[in-house]
Amino acid sequence: MIIKKLNLKDYFGNLEGENPVLEAYLPDEVMNRKDFKRPSMLICPGGGYGGCSPREAEPIALNFLPEGFNVFVLKYTCAPARFPTQICEVAAAMELIFQNAQEWRCDTQKISIMGFSAGGHLAAHYSTSFDCVEVREKFPESKAPASSVLCYPVISAKEGKCHKGSFQNLLGHHPLSNEEMKRFSLENAVKENTPPAFIWHTASDTVVPVYSSLMYANSLSEYNIPFELRIFPEGQHGVATCDAQTLDDYKPCYPYDRVWIKEAIDWLKYMNLA
Repeated sequence: MIIKKLNLKDYFGNLEGENPVLEAYLPDEVMNRKDFKRPSMLICPGGGYGGCSPREAEPIALNFLPEGFNVFVLKYTCAPARFPTQICEVAAAMELIFQNAQEWRCDTQKISIMGFSAGGHLAAHYSTSFDCVEVREKFPESKAPASSVLCYPVISAKEGKCHKGSFQNLLGHHPLSNEEMKRFSLENAVKENTPPAFIWHTASDTVVPVYSSLMYANSLSEYNIPFELRIFPEGQHGVATCDAQTLDDYKPCYPYDRVWIKEAIDWLKYMNLA
């Protein structure tokens, strides 16, 4: 396996974040297949826009790598940096992957994005708004992901339904204005060119209510955009791989939920994106 750590500001001087890093996990070349290309997954760890959780970074990458993926983990800039810093860093990461697609053997038709918790908000935000004004000012040809995999994502900014800390960190204040609440509730941002999604959540999540995933799936349905929604009956927020890889004193294993990884990969194969 080849691991590269790339500071995005070395490639894109127009970024405003302090130290955004793209970690690339690339399989060693062991097959003599001249034109072989792989699907890719860009991972946005969670952390309430206050940090990037290591539990949702390398352990996730190491589960997708043996399934034939190139995997990229974005350590995006967090608070006190505010919107649009993070979404522009996703655009930069996508641009760098496209620029190096030939060398890294990336199939440019199969570059998906994955996000956990607040990273799920970032992944869904980019999926619905990759062509927004703030992104296009820096990246006029910003690329849409082929699909998104959203893991217990923060989606809604509605009072009583949101994770307040994420929006406090993203925007610098809470409560939000009505205009902000509408814009950053991503169930309102879905449109015709939003990519398909695999979404999973747990019904017992007390940190980010399952409401978020239900509302995003409903919006995709309204636009006839393909999606798969998996709601597990039990599991704390932030369970990541749901097994011993990410076990700690606060997050027990949930073997039943562990199948999300296989189901996400199966869905990507079904969609011809893996």
